[in-house]
Amino acid sequence: MSWDEVEVLVTRAQAGDRQAYGELVARFQNAVYAIALGRVHDATEAQELTQEVFVHAMRKLPQLRDARCFAGWLRQITVRMAINRLTRHGLAHGGDQEMLETVAANTVGPPEELERAEARRQIHAGLDRLKDLDRQTLEAFYLRGRTLKQMSREFETPVGTIKRRLHVARLRLKEVLEGVPAEPAPRKKRPLELAGV
Repeated sequence: MSWDEVEVLVTRAQAGDRQAYGELVARFQNAVYAIALGRVHDATEAQELTQEVFVHAMRKLPQLRDARCFAGWLRQITVRMAINRLTRHGLAHGGDQEMLETVAANTVGPPEELERAEARRQIHAGLDRLKDLDRQTLEAFYLRGRTLKQMSREFETPVGTIKRRLHVARLRLKEVLEGVPAEPAPRKKRPLELAGV
């Protein structure tokens, strides 16, 4: 499923199309489960959390302003709900003080959330100013969470080329965001040039 197809599904789901939302669940269920499992470290808890995330996301989906942000938005919901679950269950069972302190340290307040939202807006604006191949490469890796092997299959390109494209695309995005072109890499001199010939 391409990112454009995901965007269409999100738009349809926001309009109330339950079948479209079901397709989004099928597409992102494994990713959400993996994030949940990484946070709660229990398969049953992770399965329950995954279900809760998709129920919550369905209710909140109309609030998502940019359909292209769906994957990152869903990731944030999963992390927040995992933290809430750990905090609730930790307190109910006496809780490990060190774990609770870590959870509290990882929560984000309103000022930080505003900063992150602004940074996301700038990054998306920067992505829109890139050439198609650079934008598609960065979106596949960072927004859709594709692995290098998956990208190699999608783009029908060797993994080494994908790595190079990611590197170059990141530099170009940095240039766009900073508004200053990066200095070109120094040209390697050939042996004859070194000798003054």
